[in-house]
Amino acid sequence: MSLKLKKALTIAGSDSGGGAGIQADLKTFTALGVYGMTAITALTAQNTLGVQGILDIPPQFVGAQLDSIATDIGIDAAKTGMLSNRDIIEIVCSKVIEYGIDRLVVDPVMVAASGDPLLQPSAREALQNQLIPLALIVTPNIPEAEVLADMKITSLEDMEKAARIIWEKGVRNVIVKGGHRNGEAVDVFYDGQEFSYYRAERIQTRNTHGTGCTFSAAITAELAKGKDVKEAVRIAKEYVTLAIRYSLDIGKGHGPTNHLAWIQYK
Repeated sequence: MSLKLKKALTIAGSDSGGGAGIQADLKTFTALGVYGMTAITALTAQNTLGVQGILDIPPQFVGAQLDSIATDIGIDAAKTGMLSNRDIIEIVCSKVIEYGIDRLVVDPVMVAASGDPLLQPSAREALQNQLIPLALIVTPNIPEAEVLADMKITSLEDMEKAARIIWEKGVRNVIVKGGHRNGEAVDVFYDGQEFSYYRAERIQTRNTHGTGCTFSAAITAELAKGKDVKEAVRIAKEYVTLAIRYSLDIGKGHGPTNHLAWIQYK
């Protein structure tokens, strides 16, 4: 008897170290019980210490990957991660529109955990003006939200203000992640009408490589299964918190989260 799984797509860069990017996304999709597919936007030479090199995929080939998936397998939900240049963003936007990908999660990846830049400055305008309005939800961390909202964030009230500014760019839902602040890890969600707050204890570990990718992938997996946005975010918050709690001490720098913790310890 064949098993029918919901299908989730990640449009993102490859992390040769396995902790972030499409590798983290595919592990998350599998742990949460959806069928994972990829459209690779860039190859990175990367490990727990940083990014040693980036090779962008030609935009037309990014588009060809999306054509292959959409015309045969189908897409229940999708997410974007590293989209390093304007041309790649524009081809992704055109394919999202062409294939009517409504359940789209945009993780506005700009900088790696190591501090290495992953988005060219010239691509930021395309990200904000073309891609974000197509998203069901956008998932910036505080540094990314500061760029998108053009403001400094130092408090919960600042996170709320930034979420409102980003929502006004046309996205239907925003969650500003609070991992870069001290104290309790509080994420601020805004749907244009009200704020919601997702809280978790702060876990002291340096092994947080790929948390943003993992969180957005978990939201995508739950959206693919038919969950509404708030429930998808709730499950994703629980998933990534568990992955951080049982993170992996791999490499000499920022190790990865444990994508199997959901199966092993839940």
